Amino acid sequence: MRFILLSLTVLLYTSCGDFLEESSQDNDYVRTWKDLNELLIGGCYMEVNTTASQAFAVESNKGMFLHLLADEVEENNFGGRHFDDHEHVFGYLTWQQRSGMKESYTDYYAENNMWTKVYKNINVANNILKSVQDVPQVMESEKEGAARVAAEAHFLRAFYYFWLVNVYANPYNPHTASTDLGVPVKTSEQVLDVKFERNSVQEVYDLVVSDLLAAEEEMSHVTKERHSMYRADMNSIRLLLSRVYLYLQNWEKAAQYARMVIQDHPQLMNMNDDTNYFSTKSNPENIFSMGGDDLQEMFDPAVQALRVSKDLYSQYSLNDLRRDRWYYTYGAFTGLTKRKGAFDYLSVKYEKTDMNWYNMYYTTYLSARADVSSLFWLRSAEAYLNLAEAEAYMGHEDESRSALNTLRKARYDKNATDVMVTATGSDLVTAVRKERRMELALEGHRWFDLRRYRVCSVQPEKISITHNYSLYKERGQYEIIETRQFVLEEEDPGWTLPIPHEVLEFNTGMPNNETKWRDYTVVPTVE
Repeated sequence: MRFILLSLTVLLYTSCGDFLEESSQDNDYVRTWKDLNELLIGGCYMEVNTTASQAFAVESNKGMFLHLLADEVEENNFGGRHFDDHEHVFGYLTWQQRSGMKESYTDYYAENNMWTKVYKNINVANNILKSVQDVPQVMESEKEGAARVAAEAHFLRAFYYFWLVNVYANPYNPHTASTDLGVPVKTSEQVLDVKFERNSVQEVYDLVVSDLLAAEEEMSHVTKERHSMYRADMNSIRLLLSRVYLYLQNWEKAAQYARMVIQDHPQLMNMNDDTNYFSTKSNPENIFSMGGDDLQEMFDPAVQALRVSKDLYSQYSLNDLRRDRWYYTYGAFTGLTKRKGAFDYLSVKYEKTDMNWYNMYYTTYLSARADVSSLFWLRSAEAYLNLAEAEAYMGHEDESRSALNTLRKARYDKNATDVMVTATGSDLVTAVRKERRMELALEGHRWFDLRRYRVCSVQPEKISITHNYSLYKERGQYEIIETRQFVLEEEDPGWTLPIPHEVLEFNTGMPNNETKWRDYTVVPTVE
């Protein structure tokens, strides 16, 4: 956690560019809440509009590795080719002892720096929350502005800690959370020359809930309308609270906050009437978006090294409009079209057999940018799913089916006969979980959901995942030397990622998560 030793000035200078170019080496530049607002934008929020050229860098701060861990992505070991950063995915795709391990098992890449990026943003939030108490607030507009800044800082700090504890700690289990190792908690704005220890999972979640409740109270004093979905508002706070309470297995609170969001923001994109791309700023479901997007180019049709898993694609019925609107197939390859890339998938049928198509896509996709993120994206559909899941666990089946079917009616062909879910009991829970998998596909939820289902007090569910990884003869070529199969078993320490090695090197004595050497089986390279 070397980043904690950096001064705030350095953090802000690197994050905000020219904003602090003429500033002195201390905090004296903070005069009003507007200064803190600028600091919030430049140093605490993550950039959304990621360029595709950053997409494959797993060790970047975009968190792409979350999409590789679960059962949503698989290697396209039939017809795909080695891409430039192929080996970077190895440690994550095959759940290795070190996430940066190379396919040779003899060397390592630097671990992903998402840990460092998130803690830097947390440190900025800490400084904002301390400073906002000291800035002058005379006029009502100043009080309101300060309240908004504080609310957003609390929201962001909560979101970051929630993300960290779900990547680098065991899923929340009420029976063991007080002793399970979480992640280090730092709420002080001071630069501390100390080596940090890991707080318990319970302590991390206590802070997350406390921050979100503080954000809710502070945002209640804000009357001005929000002008951008890239800034948190009351619905952002309450939807995240609903998700957090779902993970905490507090079904009543999860349902309560989901209803509040639905009451204020019930909009869903009806895919019968709206034929636009889904992941756009114009989507009426949008509540909040932050963080990078790596998905469109992760499934690069010119390379076809990774594809949407067959298992995920098979979940959608032929009447489900998401099946053909969010995905496309080309032989054994399944790509993603949730958002528009450089190539307009919706206006061109997928007879991609000539070099014209190849050149049109491959030579332009690197400049493509995203409107919304594949991580840290909040939208109203999740509120319906959170409500359906919580109500199903509480045995309120009519309420659960109502929330679920409201969402499904916006996703299925209006003439379809398989829209309405009528399941009861355990079958209803299964239906809700399946819908969540389909609706939130490749938005950073699936790995977290699979982990929490394992310790759920109602209908616990454990699965194994199988991934293939191929060794290619040469970089950029199609010829495969060998295909290796890795399995993440139901009872496997690999369900929690190891702490980045660089963090452990600096914080000597910090315990790592249990890991194991992962064997593989050589399998035929087939479709």
